[in-house]
Amino acid sequence: MSSAELSVFIRAIGVHTPERKLTNAELSTMVDTSDEWIKTRSGIAERRIAAPGENPSDMGAKAAAKTLERAGLTPADVDLLIVATMTSDVPFPSTACLLQAKLGLRRDIPCFDVSAACSGFVYALQVAKDMMRSGAYRRTLVVGTEKLSSVVDWSDRTTCVLFGDGAGAVLLETTPEKNVGLLGNLLGADGNNAELLHCAGGGSAAPATADSLRDGKHFLRMNGKEVFRHAVRVMAESCERVLAKCDVKSEQVAWFIPHQANSRILEAVASQLNVGMDRFPSNLERYGNTSAASIPLALEEAWKDGKIKHGDLVLIVAFGAGLTWGATLLRWHEPPH
Repeated sequence: MSSAELSVFIRAIGVHTPERKLTNAELSTMVDTSDEWIKTRSGIAERRIAAPGENPSDMGAKAAAKTLERAGLTPADVDLLIVATMTSDVPFPSTACLLQAKLGLRRDIPCFDVSAACSGFVYALQVAKDMMRSGAYRRTLVVGTEKLSSVVDWSDRTTCVLFGDGAGAVLLETTPEKNVGLLGNLLGADGNNAELLHCAGGGSAAPATADSLRDGKHFLRMNGKEVFRHAVRVMAESCERVLAKCDVKSEQVAWFIPHQANSRILEAVASQLNVGMDRFPSNLERYGNTSAASIPLALEEAWKDGKIKHGDLVLIVAFGAGLTWGATLLRWHEPPH
């Protein structure tokens, strides 16, 4: 069998979230908001907040370590590391290189970041799949890890109530079995609408200065109404297109695992697809929007709760800053132990 015929499947999955829970009631003492206001507009009741010094590479390393433990493997068994994040520890080096050192991975493997905001995990899956089907890599860690508490303006009630911190990881592995694992992918982007969700300061175009810090340019800014409109449209379209690409009907999909951004977005996407919310597992209420970590966090929970079973078709879909979006259809595969 040629390497191009190899399938790539999720062998194991693991997550890590910070201990601290920030509830809506606590937030209401910080900004002009209330539990009812937040729940009505987002469906979020609480979110996790990383401790001082608890960085994306730390959370990602813990999620990855749990993943390897579940797979019964060691860091020496990993051939490739891809980290999806929009809140990297430092501008450089990559969070992947920092995570590599903390996890004790081999020094002869590629380690790099993918920056596609909330779509980052879906982007990283496709990059990993294509690299693995070359035959050069058998096992890949794909990690989504975010510390969004470091980039939100805690005086802006329209954004600070939405985001949280956390990490999730999957171990991908190749197999000669057909029609298992990652079956089809679709990615897209529209940089013409970058200003709808962005952070203006901190890059080479606007380095940190006293003025930029005073003006809050290093915080996440979002046009919520427009982001909502775009997110619903492209997430629904992405699902439809990847299903058509794989010749699969929506009723054949056991579970839809969307990026956990906002309950109203999830409900609108489900409605457009004519799919009941009972097939859209969500942990948004407890974690908020964790960007690139949200899909692995939701996926792991659905698997751990016994919802996702061997042979199930699962469709994951995301939308994020860029604007970016993506969807992946997979057949859940649990090889014999």
